[in-house]
Amino acid sequence: MRNAECGLQSCELCPRRCGVDRAAGQLGFCRAGSEVEVFRYGPHHGEEPPLSGTTGGSGTIFFSRCTLCCLYCQNYPWSQQGDGATYAADAFAALFRELHAAGCHNWNLVSPTPWIPQVQQALTRLQAEGIRLPVVYNTSGFESPATLAAVEDTVDIYLTDLRYACETSAEAGSGRADYASIARDTILEMWRQKGPLQLGTDGVATRGTICRLLILPGRADETIDNLRWLSDTIGPGVAISVMSQYTPAFRAPAVAGWNRHISRAEYDRVADVVGTLDFDIGWMQEYAGDAPDELIGFTMPPGSGI
Repeated sequence: MRNAECGLQSCELCPRRCGVDRAAGQLGFCRAGSEVEVFRYGPHHGEEPPLSGTTGGSGTIFFSRCTLCCLYCQNYPWSQQGDGATYAADAFAALFRELHAAGCHNWNLVSPTPWIPQVQQALTRLQAEGIRLPVVYNTSGFESPATLAAVEDTVDIYLTDLRYACETSAEAGSGRADYASIARDTILEMWRQKGPLQLGTDGVATRGTICRLLILPGRADETIDNLRWLSDTIGPGVAISVMSQYTPAFRAPAVAGWNRHISRAEYDRVADVVGTLDFDIGWMQEYAGDAPDELIGFTMPPGSGI
């Protein structure tokens, strides 16, 4: 990926490897074009504590488009329907400058995979100007090894999902039966690159890996399976963030088994296992029942620390 144009001429940024020429106007699965699309951006205080910090917040950029199509996606207006604005190169770089000037602790890129060439181009410009912040790669976990290798020197902190442990759930929920195997390989590569979470003297993350596990209705056992896999395969040093905020959004209200929040019993089963695995650092959202509508598209503040 020497520049944005060459990265788009035969797009293989995600595991789908569509191969379309986005620079010439062709569109692949995610329908991302040649100009960056962003739904919104700004300081965000509801991420994991080492990302949000105590003052400036996480400089979060919600990109439009997504390489998955999860039937319960809370961000569907921009991830699936493409809501947002397009940014030419100068305007996109200015967005990063604005977050830096606002005192944000990091640049938090939410679903950046289709836009990696443009991100790298913008960050190269800013670095030449002496403007730097830790870069957070905030992803579903559906990543290709080539893209992870290409961003190794760009990214400081990986914030990745691990949602399923079996093919049937992954196919039903996100349309990719191979998600679990890909996401597990993804976090292993992220861990190889960045290792455990490192904090500055102010408690804000500077480098490392965080794995989010969203408890899905009827699938608490898969969350437990993934927690045990993380503990056995990587060890207690990987930071975990267990999330209870599942909300039946997008197409989920019409699909049996996906059209409800998780139960208290499901939450408690996961919480019991979390308490036995002795991860060094992590967070678990408190059980909240119905998630308020205003939190759609954002992560609820973590509750009790592990």
